[in-house]
Amino acid sequence: MNDPQGLGFYIPGAVLLLATLLKLPALRRNPRDELLRSVCVLLALATAVFGFTAIPSLAAINRITGVPNAAAPVVYSLLTAFSGANIVLILHWSRGPADADGERTRRRARLCTAITLAVIAAINTLFVLGDAPVERLRDLDTYYANTPFIRETILLYLAAHTTAAVTMTVLCRKWAREVRGALRAGLVLIVLGYVLNLCYDVAKFAAVGARWAGRDWDVLAVEVAPALASVSALLIAAGFVLPLVAEPVAGRWRMWRRYRRLRPLHEALRGATERSIDLTAGGAWVPIEIRLTQRESDIHDGILTVNPYLQSELRERALRAELAHGRPAEEAAAVADAAALVSAVVHWERARTATSPGRDPSPVPHAVLTSPSSPQGLVRMSLALSRSATVRSYRRSALTGCSPKITE
Repeated sequence: MNDPQGLGFYIPGAVLLLATLLKLPALRRNPRDELLRSVCVLLALATAVFGFTAIPSLAAINRITGVPNAAAPVVYSLLTAFSGANIVLILHWSRGPADADGERTRRRARLCTAITLAVIAAINTLFVLGDAPVERLRDLDTYYANTPFIRETILLYLAAHTTAAVTMTVLCRKWAREVRGALRAGLVLIVLGYVLNLCYDVAKFAAVGARWAGRDWDVLAVEVAPALASVSALLIAAGFVLPLVAEPVAGRWRMWRRYRRLRPLHEALRGATERSIDLTAGGAWVPIEIRLTQRESDIHDGILTVNPYLQSELRERALRAELAHGRPAEEAAAVADAAALVSAVVHWERARTATSPGRDPSPVPHAVLTSPSSPQGLVRMSLALSRSATVRSYRRSALTGCSPKITE
């Protein structure tokens, strides 16, 4: 890849460095979190791979050390470490309920780390034993393909890289079949990245093999392989980061969605929650977690306020009618709860505004409504308030005193 300034490596490296720095505060807060620690190590190694494999970096390492091609074992070591870090992260990430205490995962991670370190030590030892006096910044793999010990160095790092690529592809494909959403999308990106890694290895092996056969296929090692490696590393890093970023975003989206869906129920009970905390003073900066908690709290307080006016027989009548119309049990219960609630709200408001109110009805000895027992139930009840003809009919009945007309 013709990139004398190394921008094609430094720009992705800078992005990965930023991602690493963004993760460090979380690691400082949770230093014992093995998954988070593995993510940070992976991002740091990915940053180093991009930073050290750029041509200007290779030349700088050689110049600083005074050893021709000293950058080669550095890059090979980083690529090997990055491959091992990928496997360790997947092991921690995919830990299942069968390994609740994580001991088996930690044991496998330690074994993978030990093997990775052994391969890195062997790579550097073989390079020291070899002789590579001519600096080659782009084509070292093919230029020294027949040089004793340097040849073995190259083959060892390619073999380790290929083994890691096959292992990761198999593990991620297997796990991707069991999950959904952002996690599955991330695993698909990782698999695509490692497929490109395998293509990288094929290109490198082919170029080295051609040198053994007396032919020149250096373009595969010099042009094709680096381009594949660059895209591959980005895909792999993106695959690991995507679920970690998407899950919090998806969680917040689900909270906003629930918050909006609870609006009809919150509006219906607004009069019964006059002492609710006003969050509007905080404007758009009030976190959705606080907004949602406050809305749900207001709803429960409102239900408690109108509770004496709830009529269990009215709810049961609406429930029987909904079930008779073929409604699913949960939906029928939500409609019945909403019908009983709107009737109770009307009677509560009438009693509150009456000129000479009589005594409040006796407290209901047990809960009449079933939907408020879960967040999902509250949402179903709120949707019934805004959509159900039965609920509208019960509200009209409470306002006019006529019998409700239940429609399908």
